Amino acid sequence: MDQIFLYDTTLRDGQQTQGVKFSYEDKVRVVKALDNLGLDYIEGGWPGANPTDTEFFQNPPKIKNSTFTAFGMTKRSGISANNDSILASVVNSRTNAICLVGKSYDYHVKKVLGISNQENLINIEESIKHLVNAGKEAIFDAEHFFDGFKADPNYSFECLLAAYQSKANWIVLCDTNGGTLPNEIYEIVKSVIKMGIPGKKLGIHSHNDTENAVANSFAALDAGVRQVQGTINGLGERCGNANLVSIIPTLILKKHFNERFKINIDRTKLRKITILSRMLDEILNRVPNKTSPYVGAAAFTHKAGLHASAILKDPNTYEHINPNAVGNVRVIPASNQAGKSNLIKILGESGIEIEKNDHRIFEILEGIKNKEDKGYTYDVASASFEIFARKQLGLMPHFFSVNRYKVTMEKRKKTENQYSIISEAVVSISLGKQEKVSIAESLDNNGEDQGPVHALSAALTKDLGPYQSFLKDMKLVDFKVRIMNGGTEAITRVLIDSEDRNGLRWSTIGVSANIIDASYDAILDSINWKLLKENVNPVQ
Repeated sequence: MDQIFLYDTTLRDGQQTQGVKFSYEDKVRVVKALDNLGLDYIEGGWPGANPTDTEFFQNPPKIKNSTFTAFGMTKRSGISANNDSILASVVNSRTNAICLVGKSYDYHVKKVLGISNQENLINIEESIKHLVNAGKEAIFDAEHFFDGFKADPNYSFECLLAAYQSKANWIVLCDTNGGTLPNEIYEIVKSVIKMGIPGKKLGIHSHNDTENAVANSFAALDAGVRQVQGTINGLGERCGNANLVSIIPTLILKKHFNERFKINIDRTKLRKITILSRMLDEILNRVPNKTSPYVGAAAFTHKAGLHASAILKDPNTYEHINPNAVGNVRVIPASNQAGKSNLIKILGESGIEIEKNDHRIFEILEGIKNKEDKGYTYDVASASFEIFARKQLGLMPHFFSVNRYKVTMEKRKKTENQYSIISEAVVSISLGKQEKVSIAESLDNNGEDQGPVHALSAALTKDLGPYQSFLKDMKLVDFKVRIMNGGTEAITRVLIDSEDRNGLRWSTIGVSANIIDASYDAILDSINWKLLKENVNPVQ
């Protein structure tokens, strides 16, 4: 079986994503997670390109399993490799491997570099030799290779050959603009191997501008390359890079690949990939994509009644793998399409045992349909559904009562042309026989206004007596609003995602003609569900 080498460029190419900026601490955390998973190469960035990358390579994290790699570019024309200060900052980094990008498309050589084709070949050759002489593992990224090969295959191949004959360990074929299709990738890689560069020296670097980056990576593997570059969650410039979170499980779990190839990630480590994906989203303060293959919250969610019924009999009927294999879980949500069998399954997973002939099942089903007619959607708010079902069954503990709440907004003049908006929430709560009044403003720790929902959430969780310790790690991480119909009688639906320090995430819903009231219902459900899961004893 051939060995496939996985090369992660999340911290360099992934950082080209709009709105993404890694701190030094972020980079350390990501590298440790990738190293624990077992990636062969971890590209840390470009030494000298910015203060963060410079600090990162001066104080690199300890790595056990992966090869830490620096990124740079081939030497500049008119300067020897020994005297190029930009190249020197990369070579002097504390890494065993270095990846240099160079042009392999004559159009770019002329238009971007403004040099001759021969000069470009010399730059590639001398740069790779310089790395080899410095004792580094040399990797050459052939930028715009596929577009270049389609325009002039002979010159693009000469660029690869210059790196190969200079003893580069890897020559990586880059679909930099992301416009090449899988059949083209396959044929061009085959041609390169036939022209004289063995597949065991070739890699693939795909961008996702036609939604084909993962497919292009697989096409290149089928054609003979043995290194795959990509990023976690498909981060990258424009439409992103090939998503390693999709590539890795496919290589391990799909017969087409696992009978021919092996990688340095076993099935035990594969179970960590969902956690890795969501950890990166947390670092970037992003909401995880629910429909991501393998790791998304909806990847193994079965809403349709017929599907859910079949899944209960045999999961293979509607699942291509066991979700446990990638650290994910199967979800059968409650909705107006739910049937009796999957409702019993949902309740059982929440710790609610009920007989299949219990008349209350039909009451819950009818209640779901009535609620969804009014705008509720429990298939995306499982925590609110559990609270609803427990109330129907008389199994929901009563933790506290909200007697009243009020939210006000004030616009304050700061300067002649500047105003600040501050919201304030006042909440009266009964804990047993005790009444508590809490007041909170919408400002965060930096004095920035976070809006009226933030103020209301802060007031509701500010002073809940004995419950306080169970709620201190709870935070609102996503807030979605949808107007259900137009006009002055519009109904508003609010969906809230909450999370605690253990990474447990739950979703709640509120529906009302008033957006603040809908938010209040969703926040209240979130607090109650958290207390329920903490097995808190209600105040008497």
